[in-house]
Amino acid sequence: MNDSTKLKHLDATLVAPVAPAKRARPRFNLWKHFLTGFLNRSIKAGTLDLTFPDASRVRFGSGQPYVAATITSLRSLRRIALNPDLAVGEAYMDGTLRVDSGDIYGFLDLVLGNLGDDTNSPLRRAWFSFRRLIRPLTLFNPARRSQRNVAHHYDLTDQLYELFLDADRQYSCAYFATPEDTLDQAQTQKKRHIAAKLLLEPGQRVLDIGSGWGGMARFLAREADVSVTGLTLSGEQLAYARTETARAGQDDKVTFHLRDYRHETARYDRVVSVGMFEHVGTPHYHTYFNKVAERLTDDGVALIHTIGNSGPPGAPGAWIKKYIFPGGYVPSMSEVLPAIEKSGLIVTDVEVLRLHYAETLRAWRQRFLANRDQVAALHDDRFCRMWEFYLAACEAAFRHTGLVVFQFQLAKRKTTVPLTRDYIGDAQANL
Repeated sequence: MNDSTKLKHLDATLVAPVAPAKRARPRFNLWKHFLTGFLNRSIKAGTLDLTFPDASRVRFGSGQPYVAATITSLRSLRRIALNPDLAVGEAYMDGTLRVDSGDIYGFLDLVLGNLGDDTNSPLRRAWFSFRRLIRPLTLFNPARRSQRNVAHHYDLTDQLYELFLDADRQYSCAYFATPEDTLDQAQTQKKRHIAAKLLLEPGQRVLDIGSGWGGMARFLAREADVSVTGLTLSGEQLAYARTETARAGQDDKVTFHLRDYRHETARYDRVVSVGMFEHVGTPHYHTYFNKVAERLTDDGVALIHTIGNSGPPGAPGAWIKKYIFPGGYVPSMSEVLPAIEKSGLIVTDVEVLRLHYAETLRAWRQRFLANRDQVAALHDDRFCRMWEFYLAACEAAFRHTGLVVFQFQLAKRKTTVPLTRDYIGDAQANL
């Protein structure tokens, strides 16, 4: 090897590796500093051992519960430090956030149990303010966009929902009378509770806005001898609802249509909507309740069951909006009541279900995990991680943040509904 070749070889071995390392280390330290500072301020109850991409490990908090996790890539570290509301879920989906001791629910339960609805972090406040600013654009849901949004979530493989929902495919908050209730028991109790508040009488006509797989419509028709018209925007749900209704011999009492609620023209004695209002979008609240009022007879009763926020108005969660429910939003009561008032409807009863949905999600998550191999065969492993994160994050959020469920009972006349709530328990017992 001559002197010139030796110099080139020396340059290659000494210079080439050094330049990238000098660039990478400051960036790594910056993102690690951001994240450790945030977690040091936030994690007080319980212990999180977090391993970083350079194999260093930092402990946050103390005591039980204990969770250990690893971030395996610098890109994920940077994105989590800048926008955790979106990037934590994406990193778990991609496998660059790994839970080494415990599971993803334990990780989220620990973090949200300490954070709650806190937005003290400047970066979290900035992202929250930005999402609030663009909220009118993301929640504008005309009929065509609404159908696309519904298809994104509900037109997945039919078998998926069979693997974690109850036998009647109720995809909304159940009603747990006791902690020992099974999922199927709690969902039946939810249907009874709603039916009682509707004050149904034989022969009445009922409109079910957002009828899903048809379980609520079939239950009301069977138990109260009423006729029900269901509206859905999901082709998969429509096909299943019609098939199950025919199989149950209820075709003469229950019908379903692929139709936006804004396009319904008939009038009904009762209107029920369970788990659909979250997809309406704030720009359309006045339209929605005006339509409920128009469709309801003068002595009619409506029951709107929706996820709600017990705090002030917020913004859609970044990860949920992107991957699970595009166009979805959880309203505060202060956003809903003005639209009801302007429609001419009277609020005759409001009930807030608090931890019922957390228990519902726990049951769904356990069933999903028990059938994970079958889900993976239908989709893939990344899809499974996405749904694990979705169910775990929602359960933790219902336990530790302001998420609740509102049930609004509405009427046009003060005298339509009894003066006390005693009738609810009596009607439930008779169903």
